[in-house]
Amino acid sequence: MVTIEITYEGDLHCRLKHGPSGVEIVTDAPKDNQGRGESFSPTDLVAAALGSCMMTLMGIAARSRGIDLVDLKCRVTKEMAQEPYRRIKRLETVFTFPRPLVEKERRLLEQAALTCPVHKSLHPEIEAPVFFKYPP
Repeated sequence: MVTIEITYEGDLHCRLKHGPSGVEIVTDAPKDNQGRGESFSPTDLVAAALGSCMMTLMGIAARSRGIDLVDLKCRVTKEMAQEPYRRIKRLETVFTFPRPLVEKERRLLEQAALTCPVHKSLHPEIEAPVFFKYPP
């Protein structure tokens, strides 16, 4: 179990402290929702959690098999819906691999990514396509 301590600092800013490590991050409301957009918004953190979770699981699978993923890139594009209420509508995730991989490695890494607990926890109304791009 992990505890995150959150303090509201005013002006739509929150300070989050990761219990086990003590690392802190701040959030701000986005510009389109009364904030200044000076940091990650809470929904931005969902997008960041999705991409980093998937990438971490690929890293775990790759490490035990000697697959080099250094410089693997991930881009998560978040789209918000306004109706019937403000919520995340779509999280498109694209992984771009730095080196060619054989089919067996591709299948292993794609399966690892798709077992991500963040991805599995998303509400079914959130569109969450995942794409994998490999060099020739």
